[in-house]
Amino acid sequence: MRMLKKIAGIICVSICFSACCTVPEGAAPADGAVISHWTAGSEVAADLVRYVRDVSDENSPNFVPKEDRIAVFDLDGTLVGETYPSYFDWVLFTHRVLHDPSYKAPADMKKFARELEKGWKTGKLPKDAEKRHAVYSTLSYKGMTPDELKDYARAFKKTRAEGFDNLNRGDAFFLPMVSMLKYLQDNGFTVFVVSGTERNIVRVMIEDVLDIPSYMVLGTDGNMVASGQKGKDGLDYVYQPEDRLIYGGKLISKNVKMNKVPLIAREIGKVPLLAFGNSSGDLSMAQYTVNNAKYPARAYILLGNDSLREHGSVEKTESLKKYCDDHGFRTISMKDDFSTVYGENV
Repeated sequence: MRMLKKIAGIICVSICFSACCTVPEGAAPADGAVISHWTAGSEVAADLVRYVRDVSDENSPNFVPKEDRIAVFDLDGTLVGETYPSYFDWVLFTHRVLHDPSYKAPADMKKFARELEKGWKTGKLPKDAEKRHAVYSTLSYKGMTPDELKDYARAFKKTRAEGFDNLNRGDAFFLPMVSMLKYLQDNGFTVFVVSGTERNIVRVMIEDVLDIPSYMVLGTDGNMVASGQKGKDGLDYVYQPEDRLIYGGKLISKNVKMNKVPLIAREIGKVPLLAFGNSSGDLSMAQYTVNNAKYPARAYILLGNDSLREHGSVEKTESLKKYCDDHGFRTISMKDDFSTVYGENV
């Protein structure tokens, strides 16, 4: 909780600073100082500030009405770490299947969980790991209510982030990205989180850190049924006074890659003005955003290239940077643009 309070305090300072700072149009990269935790020479932060001022200025030819100022952020690797030692929901899954005595997993699920746990340690994930994890993790929550899953994830948030000192999993937010998100909200942007993690787990991850209501969270979905439904189709069953809503164990959609695009279209109903991601799982969302024919939209991809303050790699991000350059996406260098990642005591 101390880390969460620290983040809240930092954001508060950031708000006050951004509210009182005025920087001339077309100023040098010092514009980026309006958003805290970015290096003084960060051109990408300065350029974003100029862009936000431009689209928020009613006298600008690029003015965008407040109702159309929509930004979408990925979660893992964009707002929170994904190297402790892997995605939060992947590690939560292996914890439940392999290390939680209260859950009795089927043999095939255990076998995959062992392969997955070994994979992120060796760097060689099992075949179709993403798809298989989505199916198995959804099944592992079968019979739980949404609140029970939230409580389960909430407890796991308190565990130590492996590979880091002074950091719990629930506190592993990238402070510069949190400040950038808050800056956008302060300037009339409506922000959605669009994640590949299960939707209710995302809601738990961001609570007490991001001011984003639960209905503005898009994530992976599994089916839900009434506890007394007994396999009947929803068209043939009426929810009863004694019923509880529980997870049915069947994956509806893993919200990554192309699957993010139709979910945004269905649930938001507008093409975003800004998109933020960090991997191939976000490139479709990025392209959908920059294809916005109505306004000068942008996509930003965070490169996890910091090997000192994070478990990043310049080499692993080179092909991603080239793809972004070729497609007109802007890139953020964790190594060069962040003045801190998780805070100076981590």
